[in-house]
Amino acid sequence: MRGQEPRSTSSCAACKLLKRRCTPNCIFAPYFRSDEPKKFAKVHKVFGDSNVSKILIEVPEEERGDTVNSLAYEAEIRLRDPVYGCIGAIALLQRKMIQLQHDLALARACLAWYTSAIGSTDDDRVITEPFGGLSADCG
Repeated sequence: MRGQEPRSTSSCAACKLLKRRCTPNCIFAPYFRSDEPKKFAKVHKVFGDSNVSKILIEVPEEERGDTVNSLAYEAEIRLRDPVYGCIGAIALLQRKMIQLQHDLALARACLAWYTSAIGSTDDDRVITEPFGGLSADCG
């Protein structure tokens, strides 16, 4: 797991940003490596180091990696969209999902219409255009 990698001798990204000495029992060190300074900077800007340390202390150690990833994602989104944050991103994805479900239903209806038109033998149609010249509403 990435959060459990052995530490190097350098300070973690959190201690570097906060300009303090990184101790062996630093709560941030396993999750904010020194080569990822922007990750902690964003989390610090949105949540503050005191709140992040409180959150990490309250969370079981095996879940801290996921917690840090969640905080980093939430901070990134909050910095991009200060008003709506994650809720705005979720709403956008839900709207896209609804549109895609609509498009899929339309495509299935068109496919059903097309396969029934191909299978009908009562009139010997020759389809010269793709999908028999169907418009977006299948006919």
